[in-house]
Amino acid sequence: MQFLKKTTLLLFLSYSVLGIGQQQSQKVNFTYQGRMEHPSAEKVILVGPGAAVTFRFKGSDCAVALKSMTANHNYVALELDGNYQGRIRVESELKNYKIAVTAKKNIHTLTIYKATEAGNGAIAVEDIKANIVKTETTPRAKIEFIGNSITCGMGADTQEIPCGTGEWYDQHNAYLAYGPQSAKSLNAEFQLSSVSGIGMYRNWNDEHNKEAIMPDVYGNLYLNTDASKPYDFQFKPDIISIALGTNDFSDGDGKKERLPFDAQQFINRYTAFISMLYEHNPEAQIVLVNSPMVNGTKDQVFTECLEKIRDYFKDDKHKPIAVFKFSAMNPNGCGSHPDAADHKLMAAQYIPFLKKILDEKK
Repeated sequence: MQFLKKTTLLLFLSYSVLGIGQQQSQKVNFTYQGRMEHPSAEKVILVGPGAAVTFRFKGSDCAVALKSMTANHNYVALELDGNYQGRIRVESELKNYKIAVTAKKNIHTLTIYKATEAGNGAIAVEDIKANIVKTETTPRAKIEFIGNSITCGMGADTQEIPCGTGEWYDQHNAYLAYGPQSAKSLNAEFQLSSVSGIGMYRNWNDEHNKEAIMPDVYGNLYLNTDASKPYDFQFKPDIISIALGTNDFSDGDGKKERLPFDAQQFINRYTAFISMLYEHNPEAQIVLVNSPMVNGTKDQVFTECLEKIRDYFKDDKHKPIAVFKFSAMNPNGCGSHPDAADHKLMAAQYIPFLKKILDEKK
């Protein structure tokens, strides 16, 4: 085994600043995707759900040093040679995690995904011990998934910790969510900009009185109100998938006063948000997505709102906005959220739709 040298990590950092998927292929040691920080050449901090680092190594010896940046624990999901390896609980004390390598092949590829969301705190990848080898990267399609707890993969992973036990985020697994699974099926890079409980003009149990909504936090790296760390908009998606509205239509907890759904506020906030996205990504194909959790009359109103938003942007400057509808479902995850199997069904519905858009772009 050998430690990564500082010069190697400096190459890692310089590449990440340029961004993944550049216009020409090149050999690099690491690739990044998602919302993250690079406070030094020796460290990368995974911030957003699904944020990931990928590298290739030779032999069977590999260990990664991880640390939760808050007093609470976090989780990462591991993928080795294209196969999901499960989650690792990451504590607030720095710890080395040995990667179990059983496949009899010379070169392996490991990806470390942040399974929890930004609000749970960041995860620092402090060190990697392995015989790192370079890989050739080529431009790939990019998809950004903007959403709420469903997009975060909240309540999706119930294999080890049953619903109703542990902390509220112990069943989080962004890796298993419909967005990453769809993108991986299409061999696309992805970024999740999603927050549990958040909405477009109000949140699950708040009328935008005390809590920030997505338009308030999207421009900040940590998806919160801390504007001291702005998001740099360097990720240039071919497709921006927006799945917000579940919480706007929610009745809340039934205890706190909840006003009737305001369609005009929803539409106004949504159109302003899209206008902001177009300022940074004028060539992106935007897809407005409903919710499998919003049914009946609410779903009819939801669809009407999305269609009005779509029609508002009919012009010659942008690609026509698309509307996609998931089929209604009775979720099997925690807190009335989809579980891993439900997310797989959602991805199966979404993949052909996204593939058609990417095929037309070629």
